[in-house]
Amino acid sequence: MERVRIEPGTEAQAVARAAEVVRTGGLIAFPTDTYYGLGADPMNERAIARIFVAKRRALEKPVLILIADPSEVGRFAVDPPESARRLIEAFWPGPLTLILKAVPAFPSLLHAGTGRIGIRCPGLPLARDLARAAGGAITATSANVSGRGPIDTADEVAAQLGDRIDLLLDAGRTPGGKESTVVSVESGVVRVEREGRIAEEQIRTVVGGS
Repeated sequence: MERVRIEPGTEAQAVARAAEVVRTGGLIAFPTDTYYGLGADPMNERAIARIFVAKRRALEKPVLILIADPSEVGRFAVDPPESARRLIEAFWPGPLTLILKAVPAFPSLLHAGTGRIGIRCPGLPLARDLARAAGGAITATSANVSGRGPIDTADEVAAQLGDRIDLLLDAGRTPGGKESTVVSVESGVVRVEREGRIAEEQIRTVVGGS
């Protein structure tokens, strides 16, 4: 495993190196605005399969993605409803994951055959830059062995996954705390699947009674 420590002024080089690994089918761990995520090209089925092996993750569990810019959600989700667009305007970039209808180009392994995918535009600029450099999106399931808690230090990522990933972007400790809020939007119905940093009351304020 290659380990790249991110120091002030080295962010661009670190992102470029990590994106290169992702574009060639590699698997990386990287910091987000919550915890460390496990990154791969979401259009590369073999790379996605490596995530499941590395995490010892059940195949029926979908993998979410991070995108570089809120305006690009239409590249990855089919016709996001108006309620989703309101939530995007209110909370992206930030700790909100939206479950939307996935574009057909995604391998079914990514969304476990559901046809729906979790998408987030993260608050951390480095994570957005990485998604952009990797092609606009990158997977970001938690960088830990399934069944264990999310990880906020690079050392713990290395301890759990070091021999199963190609590169670790080490930015020290991430903010941790509550994870992103997960909201499903389908046919105009908005459902909070997991309340995290954004309270359900805040979601309802934006979308009304939908």
